[in-house]
Amino acid sequence: LFSKFIHQDTELSTEFYNLWIVLMVVNAIIFLVGVVLNSLALYVFCFRTKTKTTSVIYTINLIVTDLLVGFSLPVRIIMFYSAGDCHHCSLIHIFGYFVNMYCSILFLTCICVDRYLAIVQVEASRKWRNPTCAKGICVFIWIFATVVTFSILTMAIQFAECCLSKILVLMVCEYFFPLIIIIFFTTRIMCALSKPSLMHQSRERRMRAVQLLITVLIIFMICFTPFHVRQVAISINPDMPHNVSLLVYHVTVTLSSLNSCMDPIVYCFVTNNFQSTMKSIFRKTELEQTNVDILGTNKNS
Repeated sequence: LFSKFIHQDTELSTEFYNLWIVLMVVNAIIFLVGVVLNSLALYVFCFRTKTKTTSVIYTINLIVTDLLVGFSLPVRIIMFYSAGDCHHCSLIHIFGYFVNMYCSILFLTCICVDRYLAIVQVEASRKWRNPTCAKGICVFIWIFATVVTFSILTMAIQFAECCLSKILVLMVCEYFFPLIIIIFFTTRIMCALSKPSLMHQSRERRMRAVQLLITVLIIFMICFTPFHVRQVAISINPDMPHNVSLLVYHVTVTLSSLNSCMDPIVYCFVTNNFQSTMKSIFRKTELEQTNVDILGTNKNS
């Protein structure tokens, strides 16, 4: 099972070369866009945001996972050309990719739950919404995702087909449980925001909370749902034609990588000053470029 899993790129390039080229180009675009946007976001949250709230701490960890996913994409292409038969290299790459994917899912879930607590359960959650607790949760998520992913790969290597159902359970639990939590809290917060008791919250803050939760749901539907639906379909119908399974696998994995480009939309709703800080950075860059052009023109004159 693991041997089949790590040779998916080779099989696609052999059987569907044109599609493989298209997906590699798409991965390259995702890498460039994701790394640029997330690097800027990391700079803003680490160096331009003074107050490190719980939401900011979760967001910084989410940015790190997105950057790691982005950097894994060119590694995948390099490995295909230079280390295609290296099972240990493939194992490390697959392990790192899926650890970061599941960390992204869990950190998005934490951001949604934190927004719910901040808007709806303000007083009751005050003792839980502190930087120390948030850092402890982040450490737990990294350890949990690492242990679960390592267990999945170990079972795939040692037990192969006989444990496919158990592997599926482990993989799906890291997706469907967070999805249920996000849907639940999205529904609760949208119902709660219509109550007069919460009118002391500013309309802008309430709207940002709803926009954040809806954005996370959209990211889940586009990026993570297709891959996990494919896993369920394979477990229900193991005799699915190999070509269909191969095509669906590569398309869904590419979609899961797309979340590194979509997550920056979430950052806009985490803090008030993220958008303004980003605009000030670009305005400063444009102003400096304009001043350079003016100086160059005066010098030539």
